[in-house]
Amino acid sequence: MNALAILGAGSWGTALAIALAPRFDTIRLWAHDPGLADQIRASRENTPYLPGFLLPPNVEPLEDLGHTLDNASIVLLVAPSQHLRAVLRRALPHLHAGMRFVSATKGIETGTLDRMSEIIRAECPFPARVATLSGPTFAREIANGEPAAVVIASPDDQLACCVQSAFSGPCLRLYTNGDQIGVELGGALKNVIAIGAGIVQGLGLGNNTIAALITRGLAEITRLSGAAGGEAKTLAGLAGLGDLVLTCTGDLSRNRRVGIELGKGHALTDILASTKMVAEGVETTYAAADLAAKLGVEMPIVSQMHAVLREGKPPRDAIRYLMDRQLRSE
Repeated sequence: MNALAILGAGSWGTALAIALAPRFDTIRLWAHDPGLADQIRASRENTPYLPGFLLPPNVEPLEDLGHTLDNASIVLLVAPSQHLRAVLRRALPHLHAGMRFVSATKGIETGTLDRMSEIIRAECPFPARVATLSGPTFAREIANGEPAAVVIASPDDQLACCVQSAFSGPCLRLYTNGDQIGVELGGALKNVIAIGAGIVQGLGLGNNTIAALITRGLAEITRLSGAAGGEAKTLAGLAGLGDLVLTCTGDLSRNRRVGIELGKGHALTDILASTKMVAEGVETTYAAADLAAKLGVEMPIVSQMHAVLREGKPPRDAIRYLMDRQLRSE
């Protein structure tokens, strides 16, 4: 049986289940909350996270990890970045070396500063084959069957090609890439820059400012990725520039929405409490600032987002600081 296990039943995990349903005999969608699994089973709709989309008949919502992972050829991990390690530890009794792992989570773990593929490899008691799925996507548009192109990255070329073949369809086109570091850091760090783009909008500033922020943000991401072992050309592609532009400008971006509300003067705690959705950029900002310090990389935008989020710096002061910095060549 051609079975796919998806660990994480938020909006992105649910959208991927819908999009990939024609490609697999069975898709098992695991929810951390048994109540959510019950609700999805009863209504065939993930009302809290992705309302308006019915699950195909071959998608089975579950709360039991053992059942979810039974006979799965591919395990697609979509848990929030700060919970991925805990989910893997719960799943360990049901994992084996024959499985292929795909991470669709965009973030950096705080404290360890590990990327998602590093967490998976560290937690598995066998040499795990891991690929990373990333690129410019909004869950609602994927669930709606709108065409999208993404990257599947792994140093294991055979694995990347296998997942590319398994996941690609009329509405979802996958490109392989061997630079897993660059793809993961591009997907994680664009959320930090998107918070900044939201702040720009929330402050009532215009397109010139947003364009400058996106461009300089891409330069910061490229510097950090290079210092970590990634390739600069990766950040010019779907998992870099493509994802960055979408997240900084799209109305469906959670991280941009956080920035907009900050720019309007609302408190971060109130903004985060007002939604069930996870804005990965908040925790990633803290991790990115630590990683930049560790690798000796200058990241002024990330630094100012850290000051706004963790230290309560007024957003307008952060933008002013970025403009008043010492002049330099591009």
